[in-house]
Amino acid sequence: MKPKDERKIQQIFQATLKLVEANGLAGITMSEIAREAKIATGTLYIYFKNKEDLLNALFSQCRRSAVAIYFKGYKEEESFKTGFKKIWMNLLSHRMQHFSEAVFIEQCNHSPFITENLKEVSKQQIQPLFILMERGKKEHWIKNADTTLLLTHIVGAINNVARYSHYHRKPLKPAMVKLLFELCWDGIKG
Repeated sequence: MKPKDERKIQQIFQATLKLVEANGLAGITMSEIAREAKIATGTLYIYFKNKEDLLNALFSQCRRSAVAIYFKGYKEEESFKTGFKKIWMNLLSHRMQHFSEAVFIEQCNHSPFITENLKEVSKQQIQPLFILMERGKKEHWIKNADTTLLLTHIVGAINNVARYSHYHRKPLKPAMVKLLFELCWDGIKG
């Protein structure tokens, strides 16, 4: 049996990301993905048995890549605010520089296409952020509110800013990023 071509897999993944950004997860078909990837539909089925298989493989890859960016340079021993700001900046950077992947991850987080097992693995990958937020509450840096609610507020704001910047072709200037962080901080601080 011939090994699968990694370049072709990446070609399929890029086509899928493009289509999901334009049409959403539910709005794409395997034949559209094959057409966008410039391969035969039958070839696509050699690589992935169905749409769910493809989406789960792509989600797994995108999530691993995103998590590596989210926690880049983060050290648990730093002060809460220093660590939080580093992760916040990394989240924003990921959303801005990997926009189609961020859109894909966001849609997958609320999708029936992604297996519960993979969602659980994804949750485990971001545990350092939950641990940091719990520490921030314990040390009275931030509001003593439900961590998921706090993160929904934080990540939702980042996602909306990234979408605005992307769709309106308005790059974020350093002064804007500084203000955005301050707004976020003021919203969660204890």
